Amino acid sequence: MHILVTNDDGIFNPGIIQLAKSMLKLGKVTVLAPDKNWSVSGHKKTLHKPLRVKKVELIEGIEAFSSDGAPSDCVALALLGLITEKIDLVVSGINPHANIGNDVTYSGTVTAAFEAAISGVPALAFSLDSPDNIDGDCDYSVAGAVATTIADNVIKFGLPVKTILSVNVPYLKIDEIRGFQITRQGLRLYRDALVVRDDPRGIPYYWIGGEFPHGIPEAGTDYGALKEGYVSITPLQLDMTAYSTFEYLSQWKW
Repeated sequence: MHILVTNDDGIFNPGIIQLAKSMLKLGKVTVLAPDKNWSVSGHKKTLHKPLRVKKVELIEGIEAFSSDGAPSDCVALALLGLITEKIDLVVSGINPHANIGNDVTYSGTVTAAFEAAISGVPALAFSLDSPDNIDGDCDYSVAGAVATTIADNVIKFGLPVKTILSVNVPYLKIDEIRGFQITRQGLRLYRDALVVRDDPRGIPYYWIGGEFPHGIPEAGTDYGALKEGYVSITPLQLDMTAYSTFEYLSQWKW
């Protein structure tokens, strides 16, 4: 079993280090991740400039590389042949904050997993619902243990083609987690605000700011499961077709 580990927070983020160590329990691990933070980058692919890759020292016993490309670039590079040994599973994370609801369209963590799914490789995205005001680094040990359990199940049972699992782990001790729930995307509440300022020359510039987003803790959703102390496992698919609108749209005068 050969597992590729990537993320969107940069190759030296403690979340990816924990994830790589956790995956070692299941097979050979190779890391290929961005050399900087690409949070909220979405599904980006670099086509108009060359990509650079260099080998880095990260974890003893694990071959690791960094790239100046986006998370999805890193996965594409690996699957297109930069990593010569066949990759059986791609895992992305561990993101320091939850990716729930519409977050998945922004998330470099999740879209890195989607890049693997496009190539037919099973993929998982792991995120930790840590507090927004945490002092110092997050504790990723529980999320790492959860990642091992879920990846082990995927290795044993497989995933449907073009499907990934987006996993969100509550920020609790291992004995405080109540279990696992298969969930749907919930409703994320964004509280963005436009900040307008002038630079030293009096020319305005703009900053998208605002308070940290929250969600509605509805039963059966990713956010609801987290708030109840469960690990949320949300299956996501590449087919984004809104089939429920077919009948409605067919009534229009085309």
